[in-house]
Formats: sequence, C-alpha cells, structure tokens
Amino acid sequence: MRAGVPLLSNNESFIDEVTEEVRRDKLFAMFRKYGWIGVVAVVAIVGGAAWSEYSKSRASATAEAFGDAVSDALDLGAPEERRGALTAIAATGDQAGLLQLILASDPAENAAGTPAGSRAQTLAALDAIIAMPALPEAYRDLATLRRVILAGAEMPLADRRSALEPVAAPGRPFGPLGQEQLAYLLIEEGKPVDAIAALTTLAQDQAASGALRNRAGQVITALGGTPPEPVVQSGAATEPALDGG
Repeated sequence: MRAGVPLLSNNESFIDEVTEEVRRDKLFAMFRKYGWIGVVAVVAIVGGAAWSEYSKSRASATAEAFGDAVSDALDLGAPEERRGALTAIAATGDQAGLLQLILASDPAENAAGTPAGSRAQTLAALDAIIAMPALPEAYRDLATLRRVILAGAEMPLADRRSALEPVAAPGRPFGPLGQEQLAYLLIEEGKPVDAIAALTTLAQDQAASGALRNRAGQVITALGGTPPEPVVQSGAATEPALDGG
C-alpha cells in the first residue's frame, strides 16, 4: 500500500494538470471565438471618445475663429468696411443668424441720416434672420421686432400687427416688447382707450422689465389715463436695445 501512495498521488497530480490544460484550451478557444467582441468594444469606446474630443476641439476652434473674424470686422472704422468684412465671414446655423443680427445692429446703420441703401441692407439682414426656421425662436422674434420698428409707417399697419402678434404671445422670449408695440399700433389707429387698456395690462406684467413698465405708465399718462400702482418685482429684468441707440 505504501508503494501505491506515491503512484496515486502522481495520478491525481496528472489528472489535475490535464484538467487545467483542458480548461486553458477551452478558455483560449472561447477567446478566439468571442474575444474580438471585446476588442471591437474597446476600440469603439476609445474611438468614440477620441472623435468626441476632436469634434469639441473643432467646434471650439470654429467658434473662436468666428469670434475673431467678427471682432476684427467691428474694429474697422467706416460702416462700409465693417459691413463688407462682416458679409465676407463664412457662417452657418446659429452663427449665421448671429452674424445677420450684428449686421442689422450696427449703430451707424440706424443713425439719423443713414443712406437709404444702408437702411435697405439692414432690413434685408433682418428679413434673412426671420426667414431662417432653423434659428432659435429668440433670434427670429428679436429680428421681427427690430424690423417692424425700423420699417415704421412704411410697413402697412396690418402687416406690422400680423408680424408682432406671434412675438407678443405668452411665453415668447420678447412677449412684453411685442405687446408694447401692439399697443402703439392702437394709438396709431386712433384707439386711445384700447391702447390704455393694453398698456395697463403690460404695466402690471411681472415678465416685463422695470423700464418697460415705467414706459407703459408714462404713455398711459400721456394718453390721459391713470397708471396702475407699481408692481414690486424681485430681480430686475432687462430688455435688448431695438432701436440701435
């Protein structure tokens, strides 16, 4: 029996080695069969991360180049030079809309005595923004407001109202400003009572800026009405300049 013990031990060791070898072979076989999936997954993850970083870097570089080009153009002295440099800037998407807003907001283009050609170019820039459905709603609404104000009486009153009504809708970015312009149309139509009612509502609108509410109150007074009590509002709202002044 003693002589058989080492033999039994050797047999068990041999079986263990064979079993381990079989397991290893199975593992290698499974790796050869399915291992490529893991490799592809790793490559996809690494590649996706690299592409994401590249895209971000490219977008950042594009935005920086756009900003530098706009800044250089605005540094030019003569309005004609500025407009020429701005129109030469390549831009797409939101940048194109922003560029058109800049073109339409040059103070020199809206000053008294501005040549008719420059004014027409400003109106054309605003029309281009309004006609870009892919742009954010705020861009198009702001362009509509400026276009109506700049066009003035040269634009039929009915057309101005039609353009302003969507802008003045509740929840729109420049709703209170649109409501103010609609009230001014009522004055132009010779309807002071209706204008006072519209401006009173506007003067009590929490969404309106303090400057806009004060302006509404002043117009109500000028029309012979009584402004409502001031609304206490936490956090001062601001409004964009629409007249280029």
